[in-house]
Amino acid sequence: MTALTFSTLLYSVEEGIATITLNRPERLNAATPEMAHELIAAFDATDGDDSVRAVIVTGAGRGFCAGSDMSRAPDVALSQPSEEAQEPEYRDWGGRVALRIFDSLKPVIAAINGAAVGIGATVPLAMDVRLASTEAKFAFPFARRGIVPESASSWFLPRTVGMATALEWCYSGRIITVNEALARGLITAMYSPEELLPAARAMAREFVDDTAPVSVALTRQMLWRMWCADSPHQAHKVESTALQSRRNSADAKEGVGAFVEKRKAVFNDRVSTDMPKIFLDKGQD
Repeated sequence: MTALTFSTLLYSVEEGIATITLNRPERLNAATPEMAHELIAAFDATDGDDSVRAVIVTGAGRGFCAGSDMSRAPDVALSQPSEEAQEPEYRDWGGRVALRIFDSLKPVIAAINGAAVGIGATVPLAMDVRLASTEAKFAFPFARRGIVPESASSWFLPRTVGMATALEWCYSGRIITVNEALARGLITAMYSPEELLPAARAMAREFVDDTAPVSVALTRQMLWRMWCADSPHQAHKVESTALQSRRNSADAKEGVGAFVEKRKAVFNDRVSTDMPKIFLDKGQD
């Protein structure tokens, strides 16, 4: 088990699964620029660690993330970190986190244990699967605060729940119950509070056990990026390039050999060294 130290997060890795816990429970894990920076650093760590095969994100205490920390002055709560203040074009820090998660080479599961509001509801849209506690609730309250959706949610949310639902939720800014979130596809499943993390870990194990890390990393990027390709021709080209890069790999030989010999495969290729350079635009948005 390995660990990193952050001010606003807890981070641990056990049996190939990294758990990132938002850790400001006294503020229901309300987000700050520091937390955004640390989340980006945490996902840099998961991508850079070949022992990490999947990532779970959850919250400490009874909340997941109650939005931006509005106990600060509004200009502080909603502003970008000070070292970025001189950039010629403003980029919201929730969006920076969402795009870093979008670029992740490891599967990401959100285990939403309580209230997920504002940035707490938008950032998980960039995660692959969202599981929630029966105690969870959601809101996209931007119009009620005189601002607009962030964290690239104008791209993610309609693709997750459909345009009509996305507009309804954002226009009203109302509270969304966990049952409605499940019915409309915002979350995949809900569990009792005590069952949530075990369920997330069980799902992560399905991603980790018996799969090749490089194949999983490529698959994640292919599906996310081809989601809005102009045509299947574009997807065909990307898939062909990826397939050609992997068909003569040690992992491919091992996978076929294990299947023929009816044994468990042992995949040794690493994301850090054997990932083909197919997607070259990472971090350039």
